[in-house]
Amino acid sequence: MEKLTENQLKALRYIRNALVHEGRSPSVRDVMEALGYNSPNSAALVVDSLIHMRLLRRRKDRKLQLLNDMDIDRVGERTREIPLVGTVPCGLPVLAEENVEAMIPISEKLARPPYEYFLLRAHGDSMNEVGINDGDLVLVRQQSTATSGEHVVALIDGEATIKEFRQQKDVVILKPRSTNKAHKLIIVADAFSVQGVVVATISGL
Repeated sequence: MEKLTENQLKALRYIRNALVHEGRSPSVRDVMEALGYNSPNSAALVVDSLIHMRLLRRRKDRKLQLLNDMDIDRVGERTREIPLVGTVPCGLPVLAEENVEAMIPISEKLARPPYEYFLLRAHGDSMNEVGINDGDLVLVRQQSTATSGEHVVALIDGEATIKEFRQQKDVVILKPRSTNKAHKLIIVADAFSVQGVVVATISGL
């Protein structure tokens, strides 16, 4: 790994925070303002240098993707690169390139082989009683089935939601676990699928 200059490191941290915590890919002008530059060309050169160093890449839609998270120090610990997806669009594979915002190293103690995993950003407070808060990243093991009591990522009419899975005979119920009593049980019908089971909440990234 080449040694980063102060501005490269500052740019990488800014881009990382935007991707991981805000769910957006910053523009060259955003990077220019973050670095205090007067020219977008100077900021573009810094971004290009990070791409050349394989810390970032540009997706087909021109958005940035984080490839190497340097802010997480897990020396001596075996990790796996897990994709962070902001949403799970209807009809598209979870890990399609256009969905991946960043690649985050996660310990194999959490992301255990040989299963496949993805990270999803939680929204709202419907699961705050079980420690899943707005903005947290949840580690999800990809699978299409679940057992009653597990917390799942479910796709309902094209919208992803995290809820507690309950099955009673032929009826599937998605139960919120929230201090906000405005959240109600969801009884699901045909337009429903399980995308995976939540195995960990990661709020410190």
